[in-house]
Amino acid sequence: MARPVTNAAFEGLLLAAGYGNAHAAFARQLNHAGRNEGAWRYDAASVYWWLRGRRPGEHAQAAMAETLARKLGRPVGVTELGFGAAESIGMCVYPATVDGAIDTAELIWTRLAKQLNQHASGAFDSGKALEAALGWRYDLPDETVSRIGRQQVTSTDVHSLYALADHFTDLDRRHGSGSRHTRAVMADFLVRQVAPMLHGTYTDAVGRDLMRAAATLSGQLAFMSYDAGEHAMAQHHVTLGLRLAKAGDDRLYGAHLLANLATQAVFLGHGREAARLIEAAIDGAGRAPAAVLARLHATAATAYGQSGERRACQLALTKAERALDRTETDPGPRWVGYFSAAHLAGAALRCLGDLHLYTQALRHAPEALTLDSQNTRTRALHTALVAMTYARAGDTDAACNWASKLRQHVAGIQSARVRQRVHELATTLSPQQASPQVNEVLQTLATMPAAIYSKSASRHIR
Repeated sequence: MARPVTNAAFEGLLLAAGYGNAHAAFARQLNHAGRNEGAWRYDAASVYWWLRGRRPGEHAQAAMAETLARKLGRPVGVTELGFGAAESIGMCVYPATVDGAIDTAELIWTRLAKQLNQHASGAFDSGKALEAALGWRYDLPDETVSRIGRQQVTSTDVHSLYALADHFTDLDRRHGSGSRHTRAVMADFLVRQVAPMLHGTYTDAVGRDLMRAAATLSGQLAFMSYDAGEHAMAQHHVTLGLRLAKAGDDRLYGAHLLANLATQAVFLGHGREAARLIEAAIDGAGRAPAAVLARLHATAATAYGQSGERRACQLALTKAERALDRTETDPGPRWVGYFSAAHLAGAALRCLGDLHLYTQALRHAPEALTLDSQNTRTRALHTALVAMTYARAGDTDAACNWASKLRQHVAGIQSARVRQRVHELATTLSPQQASPQVNEVLQTLATMPAAIYSKSASRHIR
């Protein structure tokens, strides 16, 4: 028995335009109208579900209004369609529905694929980040994510997405994400393969797994965009990933994504906002495995350190250390397997240094460099951080010694974060540039592929 129509306004427009018994024809016209937005695959089943309460994305609604206006011979406003207030897709808004998340995914993946060569990014919006955290934490869970579409999606199809996510994660850790080629390949795959799967036919169980896989891919693309310095795009993808993780009923990965958002906020100097984000992540994770808790509390420590909350920072470090001690018996999901004692030591080095507790910070320096071989970018980041901490502590000789080791670690890495860390190191050392040793190190840093200097900093290097 067919479900009753709940969107009478949309049904009335379809009848008036001659599409009352021609839903497939309307879907074809809609696909044609939206041909510049990506590979739309709407069909009669899509129209069926829109009439019964599902809400398409903003861009799809605009194409609907255009298609209906052409048939009716008069302007049709989006508000006439009966779907309620339009969501601001592309502005880091947390989608209210699963359908909204699916349409948002297709739109921003398509935008990314088109804009990779336009050097367009935008600013990080801390207010929208906090709104996304609240939506993820407190919105009600989705009753079902099952869907009827054109393409049948199976568990085997979904598992292949996890394998691809692992591949991109490995590339990112080894080489950084400054190269647009890797992100272009990933964006193209998402548009051509993953978006059609999200619009396909699947049961609730397969759909939940598909949402989790799509969240993993979106989260990886977010981190790659962040590493490349594309901060608005990174925030778009974290927000999307949070909503997909919510649909996939995966609170642990959602907490992980929110921690990534907090890490991005720390990088950009939003320490207090980062603290609120990671607090929401820890609260939402609940009784999480030890490995997940270690990562979350380590991120909390960096947020508290930057915002000057000494007691909270040291308490978070203690919690992270205790959790890390339990990881052998409570390892957690595979995606958190990267987090090690070296990563925690790097976080301690960073946050204690921010609090000007340099002696305490430098106790963590040796362990911060005990990284697995595949963590090439992290090794470069930690080496530069060790050098910078020695410089801030007033030990110029040790700072120069560690800075001189950077060249071997930055080779082959393309990363805005590494460039920024090298720039911060050069800026910290520049007041001592009269020293021949420091001047030589500054000259070395200036010739590194990862080094970027402002005009004011480069004038100190002669």
